[in-house]
Amino acid sequence: MRMDSKKLEELLQKYWDCETSLEEEKHLHEYFRSEHVPDQWKETAALFHYFWQQKNTGVNTQFDKTVLAQLKKPAGKVTNLVQTSLKIAAGVAVLVAAVFFVRQEIRNNDAVAMEDTFDDPKKALEETKKALLMISKGFGRAEQQAKKINLINEAQDKIQTKAEEKTEL
Repeated sequence: MRMDSKKLEELLQKYWDCETSLEEEKHLHEYFRSEHVPDQWKETAALFHYFWQQKNTGVNTQFDKTVLAQLKKPAGKVTNLVQTSLKIAAGVAVLVAAVFFVRQEIRNNDAVAMEDTFDDPKKALEETKKALLMISKGFGRAEQQAKKINLINEAQDKIQTKAEEKTEL
């Protein structure tokens, strides 16, 4: 099966955006399973080949039933009471530890007095700018990592939703 390079790119973009019809997906699968795939699309062809293999691999439905049965078992009243008590105890322990360490830090820092470290206001301003720039870079990196985590969470939610829909059927 031959396909125009521009049409292929458009179809793939629609596929990655989850906007293709079933017939368009079928054309993509057929194209990438053929032997006439250009070198630039070899990785994509390998991905489609993997999808095809996974689709044709039998699924052990007994595993799903076993896991779902374990998840749906209701917890007893005693188990719930113990779990709730442990959660409260853990929270109290964290609070006590935090208070202890804060008090220790306050006692240690009382001896240190605040004093100016720069005599020249221009030099102080430059050092402040450097510090703020360093903090800004740290926030930028943290924001990038948070976006990655957000993508993972969104994907996990989609998978979980689809799994729930399949179990309802």
